[in-house]
Amino acid sequence: MIRKLLVATLASTALSAPAFAQEGADYATTGESTIIVTAARTILPPSALPLTIDIIDKDALDQQLAISGSVTDAVATLSPSFSPTRQKLSGAGETLRGRSPLYAINGIAQSTPLRDGSRDGFTIDGFFVDRVELIFGSNALQGIGGTGGIVNQVTVGAPTQEGISGRTLLQGTADNDFSKAGMGGKLAGLVQYKAGRFDASVGATYELRGIFRDGEGRPVGINLTQGETMDSKTLSLFGRFGYEVTDTMRLDLIASRFELEGDGNYEVVSGSRATGLPTSQRRGTPPGIPATGRTESIALSLTDPDLGGGNLVSQIFWNRSRDTFGGEPNPIATFQDASIAPVGTLFDQSQNRSRKIGGKLSYEREMPGFEALTLIAGFDALWDTTEQRLIATDRAWVPPTDFRSLAPFGQANLKLFDGLVRLAGGARYENVKITIDDYTTLASSGSTFVAGGSPTFDDILLNGGVIVEPIKGIRAYASYAEGYTVPDVGRITRAVRTPGVDIDNFLDISPIISNNRELGFEVKRGPLDASASYFWSSSTKGQLLIARPDGIFDVVRQRVEIEGLEINLAVKMPIDGLTLSAGYAHIVGRFDDDGDGVVETDLDGANISPDRLNLAASYVNGPLSSRVQTQFYLSRSFEGPNRDPRNDFGGYNLTDAIVRYQTGIGGISLAVQNLFDKQYVSYASDTQRPTDNFFNFAGRGRTFTLGWDSRF
Repeated sequence: MIRKLLVATLASTALSAPAFAQEGADYATTGESTIIVTAARTILPPSALPLTIDIIDKDALDQQLAISGSVTDAVATLSPSFSPTRQKLSGAGETLRGRSPLYAINGIAQSTPLRDGSRDGFTIDGFFVDRVELIFGSNALQGIGGTGGIVNQVTVGAPTQEGISGRTLLQGTADNDFSKAGMGGKLAGLVQYKAGRFDASVGATYELRGIFRDGEGRPVGINLTQGETMDSKTLSLFGRFGYEVTDTMRLDLIASRFELEGDGNYEVVSGSRATGLPTSQRRGTPPGIPATGRTESIALSLTDPDLGGGNLVSQIFWNRSRDTFGGEPNPIATFQDASIAPVGTLFDQSQNRSRKIGGKLSYEREMPGFEALTLIAGFDALWDTTEQRLIATDRAWVPPTDFRSLAPFGQANLKLFDGLVRLAGGARYENVKITIDDYTTLASSGSTFVAGGSPTFDDILLNGGVIVEPIKGIRAYASYAEGYTVPDVGRITRAVRTPGVDIDNFLDISPIISNNRELGFEVKRGPLDASASYFWSSSTKGQLLIARPDGIFDVVRQRVEIEGLEINLAVKMPIDGLTLSAGYAHIVGRFDDDGDGVVETDLDGANISPDRLNLAASYVNGPLSSRVQTQFYLSRSFEGPNRDPRNDFGGYNLTDAIVRYQTGIGGISLAVQNLFDKQYVSYASDTQRPTDNFFNFAGRGRTFTLGWDSRF
């Protein structure tokens, strides 16, 4: 069915990169100047790459941040093939093209794949992000992760004017009832200084969030374990210090710290799946420490775009995260141990601890005497140590796990017939070692002894493609790329119940290799910015999240196949400043449920997004700018053996709006999320755990944000 849709679409339309990336970002869509997409590891323009690439520029990003408050929500709203967010601290189950995206800051991975805590969407405040680069589909450009694509957040650049400059932001947020409990606020500032070859940028943001209310005015339920963005406070710090070693060589030190901490002022109130009553909350003090996410990162880079006639990019980095999961009022069965306390009485909660150090090096240049050929050679190294502990009783739930990756790579891009045709391709050799010492699982898993080991995996990951651009601004491309990640090793190792398992030959922790194929066509000429892309991917031993009766997810390794169609269109109207845009995504994912090698069962809502239609109108004229956008999440039923019809998705649509006016003393904006105060149950809740009355979360109702921003 999807292939028929593809043929019909490509025959009748010319559609490509989503409109949001282009509105107010002429540099990304015209030949006058070209933005460098750093996540692609090349200085070649996006049009020279056989990839679907989108850019959310600063203006578009700030609009979405005013509406929803997070970079993750901004990306999810603007990209049709991204699943709707859970509106929680955890992004578990949020996918791009049906697979997990890799979140990065300046190319540094924020994920913790060895024990995926799903907090990687909240590691920096969007105030410090200048643009978001999206690379769709499985690829190994950034190494581990990225089986669904890459979401790279590029932080503020170095100041260009001598002396002191900067910007500030002040925001206030209220629910539809303007209740005291629903009030929130944010204060942010960035100061930049440049003196000759030296420059510095330092900033901080502090945000308080009240509770959320649904479309019926009821407090949205608290997810105590996974964590919330509501009823919380956030402190984000950022620093960038640069020195121009020569006219072209530059040294940069970038550091950031982000902490989102729940206030713990509310306890959960059960909903009712049978009557449609959503989970709610009331004043109270849940047990233990509120869910918290904390990330710290330091990166030192040396770059020179004219070293020996080529472009050098080098970086070393350190990244640490500590994610605390909240405790439940009823002791969790998985944490019980009769040797510590009577079964049913032992309270505990877990904490993810991850630390990464690594480096990246690449050199790119045109071949002397054959400038049509551009070559890139590079080397990446990563060491990651992760564990998950039960902090009340100081037990290891996930044993300390060490991951080491060494990866040389090479890329080539050949321009033929004066750019009419381009050929691109490359290879990356991944050599991976995972080390786990001997350990014993929790009592709930039978206190099973597991022999440790240090299995190694290696593979050559290939990519290649062809781009045809018969007329400037019109291009078609076809590509193949292999992506790579590891499964959630922590979920697998902590759930071992079979005696005699040896890590050295435990195949369930072997890497996930996904193969992504794509056909695309795009037009960027005059008032039209449009594209269509058809993609399909497969992985022999993919990763599925399957919920147990106690609400804790286990990992199942099965063959997974995903295919989809994404269409986007933006048109600048004859009315000066008005742009209309539309986007559509249709994704189908199946897996091999019975192990016979045939995919016959639909991926559920924990693993794939619904089909979606986006419509938007933007207006920019002088000091006035505005946007109205609607997302239609279409109904879906999940077919296959053992599928529960109660997990079928009914669909809903949401509309947001924002207006901003630039005055002499700064810009004033008013944003409204869920403009029509739609009552709905979130996609994640509607498609999972149909008997869990504590997991029936409604979405956020009408919310107002009034802001003032200024530059100096």
